[in-house]
Amino acid sequence: VLAAWQRPYLNIFKHFRVEEWKRSAKEGDVAALTDTRMKGTIYRIRGSDPASSYLQLPRKGTQSLGLTGRYLYLLFKPLARKHFLVHLDVTTEENQVVRISFSSLFKEFKSTATWLQFPFVCRASSEGLAPRGAPGAAPADARWTCLVLDLPSIVTQYLNRRYSHLRGVKLCCNLLVKNLCTSDLLFEPGVTFSEARLGDLSCRGVTPMPRELAFPVPKGAKWHDLYDYIRTVPPWESALGFQKSLTCSSCCPGDQVLEEPSHPLSHPVTLSRAVCDRLSLVRHITSPRAVSAPW
Repeated sequence: VLAAWQRPYLNIFKHFRVEEWKRSAKEGDVAALTDTRMKGTIYRIRGSDPASSYLQLPRKGTQSLGLTGRYLYLLFKPLARKHFLVHLDVTTEENQVVRISFSSLFKEFKSTATWLQFPFVCRASSEGLAPRGAPGAAPADARWTCLVLDLPSIVTQYLNRRYSHLRGVKLCCNLLVKNLCTSDLLFEPGVTFSEARLGDLSCRGVTPMPRELAFPVPKGAKWHDLYDYIRTVPPWESALGFQKSLTCSSCCPGDQVLEEPSHPLSHPVTLSRAVCDRLSLVRHITSPRAVSAPW
């Protein structure tokens, strides 16, 4: 059950006052910047080695965030032509600490009893410098991304264990990060509060992204034309499941989600040729190796 202080969502950077660096830690080239386009403070983490610079919550490894929300929202942008790395430490109900990592450095999915490594596949670059859907450094036109991780389903699917809480987060270079959030609610980017009220979308499970966590959208523009959206889907909701890879959606209209949401949207969602090509590549990379539950 989600604790009262974490409802309906928890703005992690705000709650733990990241900018004061008392309950968080930084190493290497980490800077707080004012971004006029994002209309607020963002954190830039950069360095030659993805592990050399990082922003860490909580400050000490012996501490725990204790966040029990089902979904983790990471609002970030990979730095152009760089590799990045993110570590999430979670605790199971058996009190086992498991690290979930995703990175553009990883070439394939790997799993142990205490570590899951997922390759992050960026969308195709308009420059044509990288093969479509291939693992590698972020393209020059990498976009701000809303990544939504269903932590309990990841732990259950890949480790056959029950999720308890989020223990810690380590954001390594090379990233721009706007915010982190946990919640039991599945927020829908691109849907405004007025649209949700007029369309009575709440009864269909559509919850607009909270304003303090949302990416700004200029008047007349569409969210999915400006940003990328990635959401992990448990296998009982989609035949594609997690795909053992995190794949950035394409910039083409209609490519905004990797999986179709379990609830009906106010607009149709399709998988374009570009997305299908990347999914085919992911299947090719991961399908030969089955993942067994470590007991």
